[in-house]
Amino acid sequence: MNHSKFSISNLNLYYGDFQALKNIDMEIPEKEITAFIGPSGCGKSTFLKTLNRMNDLVERVKITGQIKLDGQDIINDIDVIQLRKRVGMVFQRPNPFPMSIYDNIAYGPRTHGIKKKAILDEIVEKSLQAAAIWDEVKDRLKKNALGLSGGQQQRLCIARALAVEPEVLLMDEPTSALDPISTLKIEDLAVTLKKNYTIIIVTHNMQQAARISDRTAFFLLGEMIEFDKTEKVFSNPKDKKTEDYITGRFG
Repeated sequence: MNHSKFSISNLNLYYGDFQALKNIDMEIPEKEITAFIGPSGCGKSTFLKTLNRMNDLVERVKITGQIKLDGQDIINDIDVIQLRKRVGMVFQRPNPFPMSIYDNIAYGPRTHGIKKKAILDEIVEKSLQAAAIWDEVKDRLKKNALGLSGGQQQRLCIARALAVEPEVLLMDEPTSALDPISTLKIEDLAVTLKKNYTIIIVTHNMQQAARISDRTAFFLLGEMIEFDKTEKVFSNPKDKKTEDYITGRFG
């Protein structure tokens, strides 16, 4: 197993009185794709968002336990701006900023103090190349990003996340709003990106988890029921609940 990128111990999360995550313990290896699966409302997206402290923005959230990124406690040892630079996020619906394709990608590096056009040009090209969309947009970088198709917008959002050179990419159902061809492009892209990044993907599409992830965690009602190598979770799950879910008996 690769070095652990995230170590999570005894993590609990409450929204007011409701406990959304219960005693999560897991080691997420670096430079692999880890998929979170489970029925809607089971806590998988909530858990994903704790990894870059997106839940800090939600009222009445209380989190106990520990999450470490490369051995550093993400709540006590890492400034949240630094954390979000290291741990990028791609959302369910493509959400490009209403500005040019170029400015979408340059936005993050500029906020981190990079001003020189030559450097920004290089980052923009490199990020769009990495997100497998450069050839489609290189002649229209000054055009509004909202003019792109949904699948292109989502790859643009991946490029935008990569522009600040994160170590981890969180993807929250990144293909659920896309057509099958765009979905496969994003899946292929994720597999390519894991050479350089740790990728954690929430998906409601079990075939997607089976196709692209190295490890799969199955969540149910806020608990992590099972976490193992993907082929093992799908072919020989330890827990009856996992088996019921993947064979379609509920969920």
